[in-house]
Order: sequence, then C-alpha cells, then structure tokens
Amino acid sequence: MQQNIDIVKDRLQHPLTLAEKIVYGHLDDAKNQDIARGSSYLRLRPDRVACQDATAQMALLQFMSAGLPTVAVPTTVHCDHLIEAQKGGDKDLPRAAEINKEVYDFLASCSAKYGIGFWKPGSGIIHQIILENYAFPGGLMIGTDSHTPNAGGLGMVAVGVGGADAVDVMANIPWELKCPKVIGVKLTGKMNGWTSAKDVILKVAGILTVKGGTGAIVEYFGPGVDSLSCTGMATICNMGAEIGATTSLFPYNKRMSDYLVATNRASIAQAADSFRHHLTADEGAKYDQIIEINLDTLEPHINGPFTPDLATPISQLKTAATKNAWPLEIKSGLIGSCTNSSYEDMSRSADLAQQALDAGLKAKAQYFITPGSEQIRATIARDGQMEVLTKAGGVVLANACGPCIGQWDRSDVKKGEKNTIVTSYNRNFTGRNDGNPATHCFVTSPELVTALSFAGSLEFNPLTDAIKTPEGKEFKFRAPVGKDLPPKGYDPGMNTYQAPPADRSAVQVVVDPKSTRLQLLTPFTAFDGKDPADMPVLIKAKGKCTTDHISAAGPWLKYRGHLDNISNNMLIGAINAENGEANNVRHQITGKFDAVPAVARAYKAEGIKWVVIGDENYGEGSSREHAALEVRHLGGCAVIVKSFARIHETNLKKQGMLPLTFANPADYDKIKPDDRITIEGVTGLAPGKQLTVIAKHKDGSVDKIPVNQTFNENQISWFKAGSALNAMAQANK
Repeated sequence: MQQNIDIVKDRLQHPLTLAEKIVYGHLDDAKNQDIARGSSYLRLRPDRVACQDATAQMALLQFMSAGLPTVAVPTTVHCDHLIEAQKGGDKDLPRAAEINKEVYDFLASCSAKYGIGFWKPGSGIIHQIILENYAFPGGLMIGTDSHTPNAGGLGMVAVGVGGADAVDVMANIPWELKCPKVIGVKLTGKMNGWTSAKDVILKVAGILTVKGGTGAIVEYFGPGVDSLSCTGMATICNMGAEIGATTSLFPYNKRMSDYLVATNRASIAQAADSFRHHLTADEGAKYDQIIEINLDTLEPHINGPFTPDLATPISQLKTAATKNAWPLEIKSGLIGSCTNSSYEDMSRSADLAQQALDAGLKAKAQYFITPGSEQIRATIARDGQMEVLTKAGGVVLANACGPCIGQWDRSDVKKGEKNTIVTSYNRNFTGRNDGNPATHCFVTSPELVTALSFAGSLEFNPLTDAIKTPEGKEFKFRAPVGKDLPPKGYDPGMNTYQAPPADRSAVQVVVDPKSTRLQLLTPFTAFDGKDPADMPVLIKAKGKCTTDHISAAGPWLKYRGHLDNISNNMLIGAINAENGEANNVRHQITGKFDAVPAVARAYKAEGIKWVVIGDENYGEGSSREHAALEVRHLGGCAVIVKSFARIHETNLKKQGMLPLTFANPADYDKIKPDDRITIEGVTGLAPGKQLTVIAKHKDGSVDKIPVNQTFNENQISWFKAGSALNAMAQANK
C-alpha cells in the first residue's frame, strides 16, 4: 500500500482522501493505471472475499466451472440467509439444518475442497462475523452481499458485488471497479441522549436518496466521529448500501483500536497505529460533495414506509403518520440484524426494557431480537441483557438474517392486511420482511424500536410522551444508556467455524443431477456477431424495480443454487406498465397474458431473444446476481433503463447481457410494451460508443432512440464470449 500510495501521489500531485488511499493502495499497476474519478476503470487486488450462503452457492458453482484447485485470496462462506424465523432460535436452527442439509453439505465440502473458511449455521450474520474476525483498517474486501460495507466501521473499503466478481478475485484476476467519486460527510458535535449512530445514516439517506450515493464512496470525518463506537460506525456504513454508495468508511481512531483489542486483535491495532498517517484523509483532500451533520442537534429518525430514504424525525412522526394514513398500531418491533445487533445496541435496548419492566409494562407489539453473531448471543446471555429483553416479551431468534431478508414465517396478519412494523434493519421495500405488500415497514434505531414496541403506536414519541402503567400512573422513558464493549470481554460461545483441511485431495464435492436445489452450470452461448433484431419487449417495468422485484428472496432462497428453478421468480414483482399489474405480461405472438417467466420461457423455446425496459435506479438493493443470471438464462438480450444501480449493471455485464441507458431518460415513454426492438451498433461495440435502439410500433411507425453503455474493453470481451466466466475459461486454456 505504501509503495502504491507514493506512486499515485507523485502522479496526481494532490492530497488524497482516505478512500483514495485505500483504493489506490490496492491497484494492480499503480504506475500505469488510468485514474479519473467517475470514469476510469480501476484494476484492484482485494485482500479478502466473503460470501453468504444464498449467494455462495452460485459463486462456488461458477468457481468450480473455472477448473482451479484453490482460491487465490483468503475467502469465507457464512451460513446466515437460509434460516427461517418461526418459533425462536432454539427451534428454528435445527429445523433449518434439516431442511437445508443438501445445501449446507455442498457449501461445507466445496469450502473444504477449495481452501475456504466455512462458518456453520448459527455462527451469525456474515457482516457481524467479518467485523469480529476479519475486517481491518486500510484493507480492501469484496463480499457477495450488498451490506458488505459494514466493515467500513473498522476503516476498511468493503464493497458488495455479484458472485462473478468474487470468482474473479478467487481466481487471481484483478477486480474491476469504476473509479469512485468521494462524498464527504463531516460530523460535528457529539452523540447524546436518544440519538444513535443509526440516526446519522437515516439522516444521510433522507438527504441523498436511494441513488444519491451511486458511483461514490461515502467518507465520514470531523470531530464528531470520535463520539461514535466502532460498531456504531459499522451501522452507518452498513446502511450506506441504501443510498447506492459503492461503500462507506471511517478514519482509524481509538474506538476502532479498542474494538480490535476487545476482539483479540491487539496486533492489528498496533500495526494500524504505526500506519495511522495513511488511515485518515490528507489535509486539504478534495471531496466531490460535502454534507455536514451536527450530532448535538441531530434528532432520532424513523424512515419509511416502502423505501429507506423517506426520513421523518421522531417529533414529526405522529403528524406524518396521520396525514399519510399509515396504520398507527404497531404489530411487531424487531431489533438486531447485521445493521444493529452489537453489544451496544442490545445493552441500550435492554436498558429501556428494564425501565419499562420496573414500571410494570410489557411490550404491546410482538417483539423479536436477532443477535448478530454467536459471540453477541453468548455475551448478552451471560451479561443479562437477553433475560431482560425476554422478560419484556421478546422472542430471541436465531443468529441469522431472518425477517430482515424475508425469512419470516409470520402468522399474525393475513397477506394483504394493512399493518405497521418497526425494525432496526436496513431495508424496507414492499413485501421485504414478510412477503405482504400491505405491511408498512419503518426502519429506525433499536432504541426507538424498543420504545415504540412498548407503546404500540406510531403516535408515540418516547422523548416527550408518557405511557399509562397498569396502576394508571404516567411512565416516561429516560434516555437509554449502554456500553459499547462488554466490561468482562466477549464470550465466544460455541465454536461454529470449519477450517479447510490441510490435505484436501480426498474431499469430494457432489451435486445430485436430480436435485431441485443445486444445479451445475452450463455455459451461456457466445455473441453471434449480429446486431440483435426484432426482439419483443418482455416487460416494460414501471416505477421502482429493485432486485427484490426482479428475483424475490423469502421462499425463493432455497433455489439459489439451481438456476433453472429460481428463474421461475424472474421479474414477478415488477409492475407491468401496460396494465399496472405484477407478473402478468402479454405474449406478443399469441396475444395472451401469462406470468413473466412463462412468457420468457415460451420465447426461449422458439429461439426468440427479448428485452426488458426499466425506470430509474433499476436493480437497486441487494447484490444478488440471480437478478442478472435469470434474465440471461431465460433468453434475455438487453435491459434498457433510465438508470442502473451499480452492482446490478455490473452483474448484467458479467453474464453477457447488454445493460443500456436512455441518453434522454424521457425516451422511456416512447417505447410501448408491444414494440419490437432492434439494437444497432452492437457489432461495433466499443468503449463510450452510443448505440441506437429502433422501436418498431404496432402501427408500423418507428422511433430511433440513442442509448448509452459503459462497457470497457475487458467487459466487451465478456459480452463477446457470452459471459465473464466464459472469457475466464478461454483465457485458462
């Protein structure tokens, strides 16, 4: 890193931000790399790769296809996504182990075969495990989950990617990233009272919106940083995914050093101390945009429903809820997840719960607690927070993602029933948590979730309002207090880690050809050398179209290792502009309406390529590459939209698709759902070259629409080969 930073500083002749130091410090060729924020593609050498079990299946299936004997960089797999929340952790975990045995056995054997560390079910959520064990200041990591930036709480540039990007790094190929812009967030003042780290990112999300961070790293700095705990900084970085940011990070400080020491990594703290000059921004470093937040006056926020950037200060919640006709009764409060399950989060929530218990109160809403890791679970069990939370009516779920990603077997409301839940999670798209599109989910801090769960209403402001006790007295919460680190140290709990064996020669990875959950991959076909012509529009998607709309999670998670089976969920949540309905599109040859995957399969059977038309920030949300894989698998050729979320655009390129954007976003309106599409200029695809979409309408008239693409030379080779994996296989011959 030192050598690279010296080379880049000599070349650029200007002070560097912290983000630039870490990113440029990991360049594959610092002397010759073109470096221009927002335009050049950097070739980087990450230090680590991390995969969660839902995305690891496809990543490892792709790595197996590459024919390499071992991973080139330290890599881990974490079993956290496939455990459904139903009755509580003690019952849900054994049930998941039985239901998912085939997948867990595959992941365990594949990890052992290729030299990958394997964290068994019950270990905890990937991002919490990374923070506790692997993240370090100044490092560069990629992870196959959009909330990988959590590790920015330890000063690491940690970026969420699709599985194909992870395969590149595991195969010792430099990782490509468009040179990010840098948004600075200056924190002044000091955290106090009810305000928590979560409120910082909720405020930032309200300012930048769900796409305001696209193509940028968000870098926090200023005197207010030191009043945040290390895990609080991780919370802020984690939810930076919700503004589309490449990643977020904080400068190295004493709070990080304390956390490293507490998690048995004092030697890393010492190394970071000696390298401190490169773990903070240079004096005079330039940011593309600066936001300033005063922690002294920052009010607790609650964001939602249906989008994480609709920010409401708690003092305005009652008015906003009434005005917007949000259901006032809170049915469930859920704390924990990868975003907010630290010792500090749990101890501050337990402090509020104890206050309420002392007043004779119990939670009015259902109250669920998700420990982020086995270490957190064991520590709060030992120190008493868990007992307080359960006495208040809480149900402790497994150390896993659970309701945060839709793994929630919810039974208290019917599908379609309008209701409100509050969570300390990060994402709240329609139907995200429970599959019910009528559930109004609000994202806030664990402290506000806890207080609101006792009140049971969106009309309650715990900073000013009181609750009547069973004796008829007025009870008012005092501001929560808690410790960021356990005074007795962390209790590691059960050992749930499987290291790869020293001798891997005898390890066998078996995939049953009859399996409904795992399927070996067949390479996609290469580009045929012709401009794609006369293609039907499979769907013209209207409005927000996240990866949840394109490839739903929840019950579909079980098929993440079987491309053909999971493709039956392709775009079933997208709203068809033709009729305003989900999963109901016209087959352009028969004229009949059917489910989106069914029409796509019918076209594929006839050898007909098709296109998707989309709106703004298409593919926002999760890093799941299945949203790109399924479209390619079922015969898609191009996705043409107003704008893309970063990860999804890259995922489409990796699978040999054409992600294109309207040069004039208003041209979205020119394309009709029953048009036939030809794309001119694909045979001469070159970096920066504009293509032309010819939309032939039913009445015979034609619109010629200019579209942009962001392919570089290397990515064009992926397209021509049929996928990045195909290009890799050709290079290895």
